[in-house]
Amino acid sequence: MADPYEILGVARDATDDVIHKAYRKLAKKLHPDLNPGKADAADKFMALNAANDLLSDKEKRARFDRGEIDGEGREKPPERGYYRDFNGGAASAGQDRYSNLDPEDLADLFGAFGGGARRRPTNARGRDAQYTLTIGFVEAAVGGKRRLSLPEGKSLEVTIPEGMEDGQVLRLKGQGSPGIGNGPAGDALIEVNVALHSLFRRVGDDILVDLPVTLQEAVLGTSVEVPTVKGAVRVTIPPASGHGTKLRLRGRGINGGSQVVELKLVLPKGEEPALAAFLKEWTPEHPFDPRADLET
Repeated sequence: MADPYEILGVARDATDDVIHKAYRKLAKKLHPDLNPGKADAADKFMALNAANDLLSDKEKRARFDRGEIDGEGREKPPERGYYRDFNGGAASAGQDRYSNLDPEDLADLFGAFGGGARRRPTNARGRDAQYTLTIGFVEAAVGGKRRLSLPEGKSLEVTIPEGMEDGQVLRLKGQGSPGIGNGPAGDALIEVNVALHSLFRRVGDDILVDLPVTLQEAVLGTSVEVPTVKGAVRVTIPPASGHGTKLRLRGRGINGGSQVVELKLVLPKGEEPALAAFLKEWTPEHPFDPRADLET
C-alpha cells in the first residue's frame, strides 16, 4: 500500500489540523458520487479513508512512523538483531530487549516474577476508535444507512439521521476497542463529511436551489417541475416574475424546513429578431430605473 502521507499529500510532520483539512478537501474531490463513470474512483476514495484513519489515530500513526505497521495497519515482522548491532555488548543487548516495552508492561512483568502487585487495573474501558465518513448531500438531508468499511477488514452499519451537518460526529456505543478484563468496549466516533452538490445548497434547515427560466416563462407565468431533496414537485411560476424572484416550498427542506427556489432569467443564446423589433417599439406601462439603487 502507498504511504498514507503521500495519499493525503502532507508532510510527515504535519499537524492533526493539517491532516484533517487535507482529508476533507480530497474527500469532497474524490467522492464516487462526484466522479461517475470513473472505475478507479471507489478505490481511490477507499485508500484515502484508510490513510486518514491511520494518521488520525495517534497510536497507529506513531507505530507507522516507527515502522511497526504498514500503511494498512498490519503488523510488520520485526527485523532480526545481531550482536554486532549493539555497541555495548551483552549488557546493551539485554537493555534493548525491553526498550520498547510500556512502563506498565514492565511493572507487570517484574511483578509476576517478584510476586508484586500489578499496576494495571483489572477492569478498564476500551479506547474510542475514530473514523471519517463522506456522504452525499441528499443522503445527509433526508437520512439513511451507510456501511463503513474499516481498515482491518471489518465494517460498521451507520445510521445517518435526517439533517446531518458537515463535520458532525456520530457515536456508536461499544464499537471501539475492547475493554480490559470486564471493562466495557470503547465507542466508535465517526466524523461525517458532507459532499457538495451541483444544484442544492443548505442554509439552516432550508434548501436553496436556482431555477433557470426563459423570458417568456417569467413574463407570462408557467408551471414547471422542480427537483427537491425529497423528489421532484410541480411549481407554479406567477406571471410577471422577475430575475431573483423566490418561491418557498414549505416542508421540502430539512426537519420541516422549506426549499427556496430562486428564479434565474436566461436569455436565448442566438439572436431573436422578432423579440428585438418588439422591444424597440415597446414602451413599458410602468417605467422604472433598474439601477436607481446603485451608489454613484
